[in-house]
Amino acid sequence: MTTDVQAAYNPVKKKICLIIHALSPGGMERVMSQLAVYFSRKDTIEIHLILYGIRRDVFYPLPSSVIIHRPEFTFKNDHRTWNTFRTLLFLRKTVKEINPNSILSFGEIWNNLVLLALYKLKIPVYISDRSTPGKNLGTLHNRLKKWLYPTATGLIAQTDKAKKVAESNHHIPNIRVIGNPIRDVMPNCSEIKENIVLIVGRIIRTKHLDELIRLFVRLNIPEWKLVIVGGDAQGQNLMNELDNLIRKLDVKERVELTGTQADVDSYYQKSKIFAFTSSSEGFPNVVGEAMSAGLPVVSFDCVAGPSEMIEDGKSGFLVDVFDYETFSEKLKLLMEDSALRHRLGTEARKTIQRFSVESVGEQFLSFILNEGTEID
Repeated sequence: MTTDVQAAYNPVKKKICLIIHALSPGGMERVMSQLAVYFSRKDTIEIHLILYGIRRDVFYPLPSSVIIHRPEFTFKNDHRTWNTFRTLLFLRKTVKEINPNSILSFGEIWNNLVLLALYKLKIPVYISDRSTPGKNLGTLHNRLKKWLYPTATGLIAQTDKAKKVAESNHHIPNIRVIGNPIRDVMPNCSEIKENIVLIVGRIIRTKHLDELIRLFVRLNIPEWKLVIVGGDAQGQNLMNELDNLIRKLDVKERVELTGTQADVDSYYQKSKIFAFTSSSEGFPNVVGEAMSAGLPVVSFDCVAGPSEMIEDGKSGFLVDVFDYETFSEKLKLLMEDSALRHRLGTEARKTIQRFSVESVGEQFLSFILNEGTEID
């Protein structure tokens, strides 16, 4: 086991162990990093972070006080079964050595692995699913969830919908609804706004970026530009497909693919509208971040997430999934009405504050340390 020892041991502190496959670019990973940063500010808490996936990289910056643990071996897919077994042993051994007061694990399939590795250990384990409620993980992992999830001490659901699904499927009595922490993306008064429709996220099929490009082009409002911030993910390699579509439609000057960007905030700050055509979400951080930046949002009202943040017609627009005609109408309305953009954007920034990092961080802490907050 390799450990980035970044903090001196303090026996007075409570120890929280955060477990995730990696901190690569992504919503789940961003939330875990935000929680690690927030928890680490507490003088009474020592944070351990276990990274155990194939890459184990850290994209999001962490404070030096976070103690990071990684396996010493490289996970190779050509020996997947053996390396999965080694990962199970690594997780169990490392957690026993840390001996934390509480454990927090993210990710559906990943949670199965963690719960299996820590089976029968007398340490509280809290888990959280981070994607669409009730997502089909395949026969093996669906069965593992039914067996292993009830062994968790508690489950954090991102939305009320996710809580209902968990209650019906996993028989976990201790479930708390806690939304994602949303970074405060301050509008930059010195930044000159451009006529940009923005979308941020991983380039995967469920974002339906090809359809967004097509409807944007059909609107034919030449002074506006569509900017897509994000890179390929999940091995789908769609960037080339989107680039070819842009070339085919001859709109290279009006549709931009930026790839993954470390400084996403500058895009929020210079854009005027945020468009979100994803059909499958748990709790999309980028929608909240856009709202925090004061952008009006047009979003598909997918199973969970956007409706927790957006009040239709007041702080943005919610559109039935795959209703591209209505989506196009709402987008056109915002592109043509600056007063409407200002009104919705101002309300969006105000209402999203309830998901501040401080508020959500305290809810997580209270729940996973069992500090007396009433269970829903």
